This record gives sequence, structure tokens and C-alpha cells, in this order.
Amino acid sequence: MMQPGPEWFSTWFDSPYYHLLYRDRDEQEARRFIDQLLAHLHPKPSYRLLDLACGKGRHAIYLSEQGLEVTGVDLSPQSIAHARQFAHARLHFHVHDMRDPLPYGPFDFIFNLFTSFGYFQHETENVVALRSAAQALRPGGKLVIDFLNTERTVRELVAYEEKTVDGITFRISRHLESGFIVKDIRFADRQGQEQHHQERVRALSRESFEEYFAMAGLRLAEVLGNYRLEPFEQATSPRMIFILKKYA
Repeated sequence: MMQPGPEWFSTWFDSPYYHLLYRDRDEQEARRFIDQLLAHLHPKPSYRLLDLACGKGRHAIYLSEQGLEVTGVDLSPQSIAHARQFAHARLHFHVHDMRDPLPYGPFDFIFNLFTSFGYFQHETENVVALRSAAQALRPGGKLVIDFLNTERTVRELVAYEEKTVDGITFRISRHLESGFIVKDIRFADRQGQEQHHQERVRALSRESFEEYFAMAGLRLAEVLGNYRLEPFEQATSPRMIFILKKYA
């Protein structure tokens, strides 16, 4: 499945500078969102949940604290090594590429949160990833995909900004290129070496997602527009949050 040479997310997500740049992400907002999702979906205590692209496991840990049995998977070996120190009988972590079949199911819910989709170079890989998720769901199980609202994001794209964290100044530029929202991140590391990383997220429309879902055997139940789970509005919503059901 892998492209020649490392894919951007397989190197950047393992960098300590990635975690430095994003360390101030709003964890309270993230937890409130997860609380809202669980209230909306009504899980039973016996339910098994997969956090797909779980990073260092913060949200998987929080989900397990709500009484669910949780498995977290991520492509980054360093992130999973970090997460595994929190593992217990009902919380497991594995290094896994979401394009590959998931051997850990079946799951009642699969969560793919905080724009952890659309990284792959070829569109077909997005469908492969969704099919792998669908196959790991129990019949009637639900998949939640939390993605940016592409139309609004592109319209409001900030072309350039600088952010200094712990003495490291990140110079960040953004542009649209070949159907991807591209973020270039440049900085001098602690050894004084100039670094350049790039994030590429496919600028997926709701219509593109709906085509993917049909090809993956998933039925769209709801589209929500923000972390308060209000209805999706194309022009104004910050997020596209898809609630999907596996065809029984």
C-alpha cells in the first residue's frame, strides 16, 4: 500500500516538533465533544469502540474512562509506544495503517476524530480505508468521521502566520494544490538546523465523502456541523461530522 519514500504523516507525526507545535490544542473542547457524541449515540457499557488514528491516545484514554472497552490504533510507532503506558484490560493500543484490514474487531463504534482522514495521495486509498473500517464494524454499528468543513476552510485559509512555542518559531504557510489543502511548516530546530515539514489534507467535499461512503457500504445517517453537534450548514459550519451506519 505504501508509496515510494515515506508519506508525510509517517515522519511528521513522529517528530517531537509536531507535538510541540500542537501542544496547546483545546483538550477541554475535545472532551466536551466526546461527551456530546456519547450522549448522542447512547453506548451500552458492553460496547467496544475503536479510536482510528488515535495519536498518543488521549481521547482513547478518556473514552475508556467513560466505561467503554477501547482499542486505539495509529500509524505512528512513537505515539503508540507513548499510549501503551496507559493500557489496561479494557484499553489496548496497536500500530496500524487504516488502509489495512483491522484484525481487532468487531466494534460497535469507530471514531475517526479531529481531521484524521484524507491524508493519502490517491483517492482510492480513502475508500480502501473506509472499507476496512466498515468491515470491522458490527452490523448496525456506527462510524463517526470528524472532518473540517472544506468549503469554509478553503475560503478562510490563512496564507501565512508565525507561532513561537518554547523558543521555536514555526513559520506556517497554507495554499491549495492539486486538490489538497497544503500547510508548509518551517523552523530552525534546537540544533539550529532548518526543518521543513508539510501537511497535506485532501480538500474533500461532502459530495466526495458521500461517494466514498456508498462505495464502502456505509449509509449516512446524519451530518453535524460543530462540536456541539448542531446541524451542518455548508456556508458557516466549522466541521463536517458524519455519523454512518453499516448496512446490516
